[in-house]
Amino acid sequence: MKPEYFDAHLTPLGWQEVDSLRKDVHDSGLMKRIDLVIASPLLRTLQTAVGVFGGESYTDITDVLPLMVENAGNSNRAAISSLNCPPIVAVELCREHLGVRPCDKRRSISEYQSLFPAIDFSLIDSNEDTWWKADVRETKEELAARGRKFMNWLGTRKEKEIAIVTHRALLLHTLSAFGNYSHPLEKKELSKPFANCELRSMVIVDWYEHNLNNFKSSLAPQSGFL
Repeated sequence: MKPEYFDAHLTPLGWQEVDSLRKDVHDSGLMKRIDLVIASPLLRTLQTAVGVFGGESYTDITDVLPLMVENAGNSNRAAISSLNCPPIVAVELCREHLGVRPCDKRRSISEYQSLFPAIDFSLIDSNEDTWWKADVRETKEELAARGRKFMNWLGTRKEKEIAIVTHRALLLHTLSAFGNYSHPLEKKELSKPFANCELRSMVIVDWYEHNLNNFKSSLAPQSGFL
């Protein structure tokens, strides 16, 4: 609740966790498969996104913007290049639990653009934060509904492999809501809280198409349907 934690940045320990995850992502080959990175427009998630999925140290190349400028958000880090990495897009729907807590209020988009020049902020409508309210905390039900809206939007994207850099509360309540339609063991797995800088891989399935395709497959041997 402290005002000095407004839009909190990563701590030195947070950056160590980012560096560790970056190594895992590269060593596993996952980095080569990612088509797009989506990040919540808060300082700590933007730093995590560029730290894990960004290019190497930035060198001043004509017409190439850095993903992050030097020491952005008191990070004491070198600038990060936008070369040889997937595009990073900021999306308001996947923000942290809204309201009351200063750490979850975002800066102006113009300030973020000065710190993260190569991140795409074009999907965010307002320069100032109009979502966060000083005296109203988003309910868990509202948070889960926003998460479902984000998942529906995600389903419209043409990219296949997408990395999402978001927050524990949004993930917990959104995935728990999806778990209500699942087997109890699946619900238990979906409802597990995320650790700091934890990466999990999930497959999003359109249940209508999934069930329709399974129905067709079950008929194929008898009827010749494809």
